[in-house]
Amino acid sequence: MDKAQKKTRQAFGTWKSPITPELIGAAIRLSDVQWDTDGQTLLWLEGRSGKGVLAAQPLGEAPYDLSGDVNVRGGVGYGGGEFTVQDGLVIFTGSDGRLYRRNLGKGFPRPITPAFGGVASPVISPDGEKVVFVHTYEGKDVLGIVDVEGNTWPKKLAFGADFYMQPLWHLSGKQLAWVEWDLPNMPWDGTRLMMAELAEDVLTVTQLAGDEETPILQPAFSPDGRFLSYLQNEGEWDQLVLRDLETGVVKTLVKDASLLAPAWVQGVVVQGWMPDSRRIVFLQGDSGKTLLKQVDIQSGEIEDLALPGYTSLGQPHVSSEGRIALLASSPQASTRVISIMDGALTIHKRSTDESIPEVDLPEPYEIQWTSSDGETVYGIYSPPANGRYEGIGLPPAVIYIHGGPTSAVGIGYHLDAAFFTSRGFGYLEVNYRGSTGYGRTYQEALKDNWGSVDVLDAVEGAQALVHQGLADLNKLIIKGGSAGGYTVLNALIHHPGLFKAGICSYGVSNLFTLAMDTHKFEERYTDSLVGALPEAAEKYRAWSPVFHASQIRDSVIVFQGEDDKVVPPSQSEEIVNALRANGVTYEYHLYPGEGHGFRKSETLKAFYKAIDRFLLQNVIYG
Repeated sequence: MDKAQKKTRQAFGTWKSPITPELIGAAIRLSDVQWDTDGQTLLWLEGRSGKGVLAAQPLGEAPYDLSGDVNVRGGVGYGGGEFTVQDGLVIFTGSDGRLYRRNLGKGFPRPITPAFGGVASPVISPDGEKVVFVHTYEGKDVLGIVDVEGNTWPKKLAFGADFYMQPLWHLSGKQLAWVEWDLPNMPWDGTRLMMAELAEDVLTVTQLAGDEETPILQPAFSPDGRFLSYLQNEGEWDQLVLRDLETGVVKTLVKDASLLAPAWVQGVVVQGWMPDSRRIVFLQGDSGKTLLKQVDIQSGEIEDLALPGYTSLGQPHVSSEGRIALLASSPQASTRVISIMDGALTIHKRSTDESIPEVDLPEPYEIQWTSSDGETVYGIYSPPANGRYEGIGLPPAVIYIHGGPTSAVGIGYHLDAAFFTSRGFGYLEVNYRGSTGYGRTYQEALKDNWGSVDVLDAVEGAQALVHQGLADLNKLIIKGGSAGGYTVLNALIHHPGLFKAGICSYGVSNLFTLAMDTHKFEERYTDSLVGALPEAAEKYRAWSPVFHASQIRDSVIVFQGEDDKVVPPSQSEEIVNALRANGVTYEYHLYPGEGHGFRKSETLKAFYKAIDRFLLQNVIYG
C-alpha cells in the first residue's frame, strides 16, 4: 500500500466527510416517468428545492423544461399523479389546484381548469378531446372531466366514494376504470376496482374486483383493449391479475409475491403492458431489493429482466416501441431516470452529480433479529464507510425509523444514510412490524399496537447491533420523522438511557390531536393503528408522547415545518415545552414555508448542519 492509499486511524463519528449538507441540499428529487404515444419523447418530474419541474427529452437530444413558472405538484392527499402525455399534448397539475396544458417542443403552459381545490392523475381520452382527473375540494373527492382546451367548466363524472385514484381510459373512448375506497380504510386495507360505460358524460358503473378487505392497485388496459390487468392482495401475499374483457374470464398471472407498493400518493406504478398486448412487465420486492420481471399472459412464463447494479426500481413505463423507462438506484448509484431496450441501457437524468467516491458510500445489507416476543424483525444495516479513515473501537449507530408507518425502507441510494456512515456512524433502518414487503401478517401486526410493537422493534434492533459487535452501547441515536418521530419519542420515554440522543422531525406527539386534526386521507388511520375513539381513549393517552414527556432524559433535537398540515407545529411545540420544563438538553428548529417533509435546499442544508453539530456536542464528545 503506497502512502496515498494509507488510511488515517481516527475515532468513529469524527471523520471528515465529502457528503456535505450543501451536497444533499443540491440533489434533485425524481418521482415519475412517462413516454409520449410515439415512444420518441420521455418525460419525467424533478423536485428542485421544493419546486416541481416537468422535463422532456426527445430520444438522442438534450432535455428541456416544460412547465415554466408553474410549480408542478399533485394536490390530492400527499401528491403524486402530476402529469400525462398523449400525441404531443401534456396535461399536468399545478400547486395552485389547476390543470395545465402544453404541447411538446413549443408554446407555454396555460390553465384549463379554475384554481380551486386540488387536482391529480389527469388522463387524456383516446380522441384527445377530454381529460378525466381526480379532484378534491373541501373534503369531497370526485372524478372530474373537462375538455382539453379548457373552454368548458369541469363537470363531476363520478362521486360518492371518499377517495379516487388511478383513472384510465379504454382505447374505445367509451369505457373508464379507476380505483376507489371509503373511510375508515386506507388504500392498502381494501379498495374497489370500478369500470364504467361512458355516454354523453354519463356513467354506468360496475364493480369488477376488490372489497373492504382486498386492496386493488393500478389497473391497466392492454394496448389492444382486450384485457385489464391489476394488482391485488388476497391472502398473505400479492397477485397480478388479468381480466379478459371479451369473455369475462379472470386469471392470476403472478401469485405469492411482494408486488403492491403502499399507495401513499396518486400515480403509483408497478406494472406496464408491452406493445404486443401479450406481456406485462412488473416490479417485485425481494429482501430489500426490487426486481424487474416480465410475464407472458398466455404461457404464464415469468422472465427476469436483469438490471445489473441496480437494487431499487420504481415507476416503470413502456413505450409503444417496447422501451422500458423507470427510476433506478443502488447504494453506489444515485437515483436516475433510465430506459432499456434489447439489453441496451440509457441514463437520461441523475439526481446528483455523482462526485462522491464509491469508497465513501455504504454497502447496506438486510439483517434480521428475533424480538423478545418471538417474532422475526427486519432491517437494512449500513456500516461506516469512508475511504480515508479506519475507525477505533466501536462505532456510534443511528437507528432510523421510517414514516408511514405503513411503508418500508429498501436497499438503494440513501444520501441520508451516507451522511452518517461517511462520518463513521453505523446506520440501521428498521423495517419494524407494520412495514410493507414482508407479507400481510407482518404488515398488519401493528394494528392496535402502534406505540408498542414499533418501539419494541426499534429498541431491540439497536440492542441487536450492540450484541453483534456493530455498535457502541453508549453512543446510540434514534432518528425518525412523522410516524417515525412518534416512535422516536416513545422509545426515549419508555427506554430512558438506551439512546444518547433522539432526532425527531415533525413527529406525532398527541394521538388525540392527530385523530381529530389531520387531513382527510388519514382521518381514520389511527382507528386501525390504535383503536377507535372514544373506546380506545385510554390507549391514546398511554401511547401519546406528550402526556409522558417528563420521562425523557436524553438529548433531543426537534425539527418542524411551519406549514405542516399533517402533523401541525403544535405537536412539536408541546414536546419542546415539556423538554424545556424538564431541563433536558434540546434544540427546536422551525422552518417557514415547509410542510410535511422538507423540500427546500436551504432547509436541508440547515437540517443536516444542525444534526452534525448536535451529535458532536451531545453524543461524540458529550
